[in-house]
Amino acid sequence: MLPVLYIIVPCYNEEAVLPITSELFLNKLRDLEKEWKISQESRVLFVDDGSKDSTWQIICDLAAKDPHFKGIRQSRNRGHQNAVLAGLMDAKDHCDITISIDCDGQDDINAMDAMVDAYHDGCEIVYGVRSSRDTDTFFKRTTARGYYKLLKAMGVETVYDHADYRLVSSRVLQEFSNFKEVNLFLRGMFPLVGFKSTSVFYERKERIAGKSHYPLRKMLALAVDGITSLSIKPLHLITGLGVCIAALSFIGVIWSVVVALCGASVPGWASMTSIICLLGGVQLVGIGVLGEYIGKIYLEVKGRPRYIISERTQDWEAL
Repeated sequence: MLPVLYIIVPCYNEEAVLPITSELFLNKLRDLEKEWKISQESRVLFVDDGSKDSTWQIICDLAAKDPHFKGIRQSRNRGHQNAVLAGLMDAKDHCDITISIDCDGQDDINAMDAMVDAYHDGCEIVYGVRSSRDTDTFFKRTTARGYYKLLKAMGVETVYDHADYRLVSSRVLQEFSNFKEVNLFLRGMFPLVGFKSTSVFYERKERIAGKSHYPLRKMLALAVDGITSLSIKPLHLITGLGVCIAALSFIGVIWSVVVALCGASVPGWASMTSIICLLGGVQLVGIGVLGEYIGKIYLEVKGRPRYIISERTQDWEAL
């Protein structure tokens, strides 16, 4: 029996690119159906993340014209990760496999063929991995590679150069639904589920139309979430740093006592000021890292919903 595939497409203010990429997604579904790789019940599910432009109206129009298109809308903008999660959770009981992909057309849609083939070979998760970063600026390429190395050093299990382009089976999603984190970093959470997985490599392209909705500020916020949500190693590093500074301070106290007893002490403010500034800086950094974790705990304990669906296209049955 052929698997039912749902392509999950998060959208935020994508009125410029959606009419173009929606046709690409539809053609890919039809190609996979003709090759007898997926069922004719396969669909494209758009997730409108509280867009302020005409994105939702376009989704409704697409769904009215072709039954392959479905759509859900969040009650407000909650971020890319929450939008992807909303689509996955809404689709998991209607399909056998999902493929999440951004709406901008940068991820190679033809990599879906290899992903579906890998699923037929027994893989439950297939990661879309960039084969190169030639289209990135020098700054973005350098910081991205450094970030993945930092994640690895912090003990976070991720797939290098993988974002959120991946195939996930409904079996995995059923288990993933037991993960209740409010602070989401999906590319680091799916490896924790387990099951057989592999990677498919592709070339990332330039955005087809419109502009990016993921500025440096959001990228940095996602980077912090990735580390603090999945690793406590920064706390261990602070502890180790505190022990080292305490040891050095103890040695400094002994040295000052010995110098004073020998009558060779010279009054001075430079050394004292330097020590105070060093200790003050270390303490502030430590407090900041601790505050980041306490903030995460605060959000998790409240247990607020990670997404709220306010509207659906007419033919999309509510779960």
